[in-house]
Amino acid sequence: MENSHTVALPAGWRLFRRGTVGSTNREARLLADAGEPEGAVVWADAQTEGRGRQDRVWESGGGNLLFSLIVRPECGLAEAGQLSFLTAVALAEAVAEVAPAVPVTCKWPNDLLGAHGKISGILLEGCLPKGALPPAVVVGVGVNIAWQPGEGTLYPASSLAREGAEVSREAVLAAFLARFSAWLAHWRAEGFAPLRAAWLARARGVGQAITVRLPGETVKGVFENLDGDGGLVLSGLPEGERVIHAGDVFFG
Repeated sequence: MENSHTVALPAGWRLFRRGTVGSTNREARLLADAGEPEGAVVWADAQTEGRGRQDRVWESGGGNLLFSLIVRPECGLAEAGQLSFLTAVALAEAVAEVAPAVPVTCKWPNDLLGAHGKISGILLEGCLPKGALPPAVVVGVGVNIAWQPGEGTLYPASSLAREGAEVSREAVLAAFLARFSAWLAHWRAEGFAPLRAAWLARARGVGQAITVRLPGETVKGVFENLDGDGGLVLSGLPEGERVIHAGDVFFG
């Protein structure tokens, strides 16, 4: 079922509306493999097999926003990883537009936080080209609009409702797609530097002590900066600085 009447879309974007799916990322990958161009968005009411980073379960609850979109970035996969920062900035700007009273910050590498916890997660998956198709990246996004998980999550969860905002899924999705489309063009024209600056301006924990949980070790230091590729620069370590490219960040 394709329906773009409920959400204002940027020029050239298409909305594929679904009821209950296994995961929106899987649905978007099928579209990408079938040759669907960039700008396709799969929006579902519920997921039965939603996933976050490192194959963690993403609980969708009821009334939340679950969608994935297709980007064909025309660059290497390492550079395409910058789309996680692009998505986070676009989503933070969208929330600021539709729910300006909610204090939103970006948590490295790809989460959005409210005052009470995590309100959104982002998952990027690459799609290898088939035939003459260019490579694609599927960007999956879950936004807690009306519901958040209880105890047992790796990081405390929140929702826009818990943060005191009453907004519709349609409003958040429309605002996000407008900002994502604008940032995508900006990134292609100007590179990572403006996006990096925009992310850092909204980042939580810069200049503060953090703990980073890595496979097999836990590292404590000061969140110094992002490097030019989006790696977390951790200072105050016995060896000086260290750049981390994947891990779970905890504050305090």
